[in-house]
Amino acid sequence: MTLTEPLDPADEAPGEVPVEAACPVRHWEVPDLAGVDFDPTLTELMREGPVTRIQLPNGEGWAWLVTRYDDVRMVANDTRFSREAVMEQPVTRLAPHFIPDRGAVGFLDPPDHTRLRRTVAPALTSKGVERVRDKARRMLDEIVDELVQDGPPADLTATVLSPFPIAVICEVMGVPAADRHNMHVWTQLILSSSHGKQVSERAKREMGAYFSELVALREDSTGEDVTSLLGAAVGRGEVTLEEAVGLAVLLQIGGEAVTNNSGQMFYLLLTRPDLLDRLRTEPEIRPRAIDELLRYIPHRSAVGLSRIALQDVEIKGVRIRAGDAVYVSYLAANRDPDVFPDPETIDLTRSPNPHVAFGFGPHYCPGGQLGRLEEELLVDALLDRLPGLRLAVPPEQVPFRKGALIRGPEALPVAW
Repeated sequence: MTLTEPLDPADEAPGEVPVEAACPVRHWEVPDLAGVDFDPTLTELMREGPVTRIQLPNGEGWAWLVTRYDDVRMVANDTRFSREAVMEQPVTRLAPHFIPDRGAVGFLDPPDHTRLRRTVAPALTSKGVERVRDKARRMLDEIVDELVQDGPPADLTATVLSPFPIAVICEVMGVPAADRHNMHVWTQLILSSSHGKQVSERAKREMGAYFSELVALREDSTGEDVTSLLGAAVGRGEVTLEEAVGLAVLLQIGGEAVTNNSGQMFYLLLTRPDLLDRLRTEPEIRPRAIDELLRYIPHRSAVGLSRIALQDVEIKGVRIRAGDAVYVSYLAANRDPDVFPDPETIDLTRSPNPHVAFGFGPHYCPGGQLGRLEEELLVDALLDRLPGLRLAVPPEQVPFRKGALIRGPEALPVAW
């Protein structure tokens, strides 16, 4: 179903045909999809052109959607498109409720965004991530030990793919082990659209209050974890407590994305024995294979956060006007045939593979390096220690999350 928005003729030069008139708005219903099925509406939008118009289930109005790789990277990295401006106007969106905290890092532009991200960089760079590799491997070994001891069948999501990322992100954040369960519950309520606005907002407030207390306690800390770094930055007056808390909440929530990404990844491998066998017999290709799987899996529903054009910008002959909302699709960019030959094929040795699964530009996922490390550890541990790992039910019986912003299996029944 499409519609065409009425236009003000005064906005166009005499004789000029408005681009919007030839670019109808596509209503994107965003169905709950199982497995690694690619959203059929997004496929159609990609075919319709590099820049289209969409209307999502919630919010107001319509927004531009950019799907080609080069254009996605340009918009994501161009100061003419602002995240901060989203705070000032309603935008069509997937989430049923949208009450961002002013000053939250996801809605800041440089230089404030850069200043805030810089405070936690030491914990999330390659060097910082390597600092937790051995601890993460030991935690994973203990989790898999319990899995093996209890024996099959088992829900891989509940036994491994959920507790491991929670343990790792809490370690990186400096959250005590005793508080991991609360963090997990809050995160699930925040990320789900099925519980309603009040439940989600209460969970966000409770997580924010927790981090407010934890960061404030660490203003004199010399620790290397995220809350210690934030506490020290607050103590030096480099960031406010509110800014620190907003960043902590974002990082904590983002840390659990590994559960869904790895769930899709293992679902894919367990339904494609040819890929699984190759990773078992050729462990040297695993790092490159993980990048290919990250490129291929549709890790989210629809699109993420929008941007607002601060001035008129032309993209592939389409004029984006100042004030227009713009979305980029990293999922679509990862299927651009001009960058990824035969993009629907999973090539475990694809090289180069400049995927944008972790985003691009200033808002590149700060936990990207950590997420990749966790995926590598999970693949090594589960493939090497459980050589007979297989689905315990037919693929179509694996339940996938419904009403979730991030896609992934709700449970992954396995045997070995």
